[in-house]
Amino acid sequence: MIYSGILMMLYLIALNGENMIDNKMEKLEIAQEHVYQDENTNIQNIIKLLKKKMDKDYSTGIMRRGAHPKHHGCVKAEFIVETNLSDELRVGIFKEASKYPAWIRFSNGSGEVQSDLKKDIRGIAIKVMNVEGKKLLEDEIDEKTQDFLLLSYPVLPIGIVSDFYKLIDAAINKHPLWFFLNPFSLHLREIKLFIDAARQHTNPLDIPYWSTTPYMFGTKAVKYSIKPTSNNLKEMPVNPSGNYLCEIMKQQLKETEASFDFMVQFQTNPVEMPIEDASILWDESHSSFQKVATIKIPPQQFDSEKQMDFCENLSFTPWHSLPEHKPLGGINRARKEIYRELSKYRHQKNNISRKEPTKCEL
Repeated sequence: MIYSGILMMLYLIALNGENMIDNKMEKLEIAQEHVYQDENTNIQNIIKLLKKKMDKDYSTGIMRRGAHPKHHGCVKAEFIVETNLSDELRVGIFKEASKYPAWIRFSNGSGEVQSDLKKDIRGIAIKVMNVEGKKLLEDEIDEKTQDFLLLSYPVLPIGIVSDFYKLIDAAINKHPLWFFLNPFSLHLREIKLFIDAARQHTNPLDIPYWSTTPYMFGTKAVKYSIKPTSNNLKEMPVNPSGNYLCEIMKQQLKETEASFDFMVQFQTNPVEMPIEDASILWDESHSSFQKVATIKIPPQQFDSEKQMDFCENLSFTPWHSLPEHKPLGGINRARKEIYRELSKYRHQKNNISRKEPTKCEL
């Protein structure tokens, strides 16, 4: 009881500290970013640490991703922009009713290649094809892809770059618990978020996903979410294997299609719906999600050796994007550098060319 009381007291202190930080941000405006002084240093340190981890984890064989290394497969899909959208929603890729081909990668969130039976955050990465217009990355400005990255939990347990660096440093050089329980810098709220976010899911095609981080939507800011709308979804196997998430997708898509609603949520309050802290939930009672597109995944076989290798070699980043959908906030600014550098590093180590796909046929 005494130990629980101490933890609760420390938790309340941590929450009070967060409220003090929020109060300093009251003059922020919609879609406004705030770049912290030490951000670039932290980003470069994260890149060094993750390269070190990748070298250690994949000293032999294929070098996999630094994040989400285990995929369940990449499937062909259609990204269908809704007709009759309001003027507010007709922005960027959603400007006109259109049907785009897409690749979708489903994955586990853990930095380790581990059994699907372990509780984890799951990921979905959508690469929409044939998207006209100049893109944000200078070295890929003429590519015709638009990426959307989402997770199976509405917020990131670690929402700012400086804390993300401290966690990675602790995990690689000390022990992960040091980040959470360091008496000089407690992160008890983050423990709760990690515990709640890591779950055992039944079927990747039956999970709601959220972007967790914000994006420009013209002159405004939004977060994305996708909601499963499929019928006849497969249930958890009686004796699931360590790769059951791939297996259940194979069984599902052998028989029928899968579908999702793609939605946006507008930022309406820059304090209660912050840009710079991805661990803070944007309350749906203040701003609800609005559907802007449908994702359809037709019946297919996706586990051929050729397609699984293709999936392994694909690169995703929220910065594969039109300017109208520019990623916002520190975590996204970090992703720009980290994802690019680690993708280049991985492809170089594997002696494979790094390029964006131009079609949905292999």
